[in-house]
Amino acid sequence: MHLSLRVWRQKSASAFGRFETYEARNVSADMSLLEMLDEVNEDLIASGGEPIAFDSDCREGICGACSVVIDGVPHGSRHGTTACQLHLRHFKDGDTITLEPWRARPFPVIKDLVVDRHAFDRIIQAGGYVSVKTGGAPDGNAIPIPKTDVDRAMDAAVCIGCGACVAACKNASAMLFVASKVSHLSLLPQGRVERERRVLAMVRAMDDAGFGACTVTGSCEAVCPKNIRIDVIARMNREYGRALLKAGFVE
Repeated sequence: MHLSLRVWRQKSASAFGRFETYEARNVSADMSLLEMLDEVNEDLIASGGEPIAFDSDCREGICGACSVVIDGVPHGSRHGTTACQLHLRHFKDGDTITLEPWRARPFPVIKDLVVDRHAFDRIIQAGGYVSVKTGGAPDGNAIPIPKTDVDRAMDAAVCIGCGACVAACKNASAMLFVASKVSHLSLLPQGRVERERRVLAMVRAMDDAGFGACTVTGSCEAVCPKNIRIDVIARMNREYGRALLKAGFVE
């Protein structure tokens, strides 16, 4: 295959960026998008050029590091697929592929296709955990939990924190991410002990980071590589309202 790439190049968050064009020649249709970028970078290095900076880790669709917008869609147009799982067989020979970073103020560009997603880390640090003593695995297995609650908790827990929901949202809202973390913990007995403190702290951290409000357009759900549905946002809103009432913030 022969593909043309329009890649966003930007040296730092404060620098001006621009699209540059590169050619990916004789690449295999069985390659992933990131493997193709590896090949392009090898050619750039061999010719004395600056390699394209992009982020990756597991390359198995479980870490969320491969945060790149492909032809205007976070992670590309393949439903339930991360950028590292997107293979070139889904493109046609001679296609032009446009690659750019997440576009959101809370995710400043570090370089080229790499963005700083520490805002998500700060939200998790605010409350996305269980700090009470819950015992070991045998103790957890001894607690009877309705299957519907387990299923809903696990559906939310699959969030990999990639930030595609933010990149797709016109308001750069992080509600799907935060709601996933709040939902899966609030549905399980071990997480309910700290449910009020957790949701208040995480929503406050989300707002402090500069993420926008949710207007329920569903764009986050459409691009989520783990197919998390926006009903988790409704659950988080209920948790947030409950926490406010219990704290006496709402009459």
